[in-house]
Amino acid sequence: MPRLKVTQVRSKVGNKPELRETLRSLGLKRINDVVVKEDRPEIRGMVYAVRHLIKVEEVE
Repeated sequence: MPRLKVTQVRSKVGNKPELRETLRSLGLKRINDVVVKEDRPEIRGMVYAVRHLIKVEEVE
């Protein structure tokens, strides 16, 4: 199953609490944190919500 490598590249400070919680749910705590998640619709939705704060790459 494909995976997504998600890297936080911008700060969550100054954003809405919902977006901060979404980053937390993805497992991102600070800038340059990296997590690898399964490519599922739920994860894609969270990634889409915070797309301006993160960088996403597909990995095998």
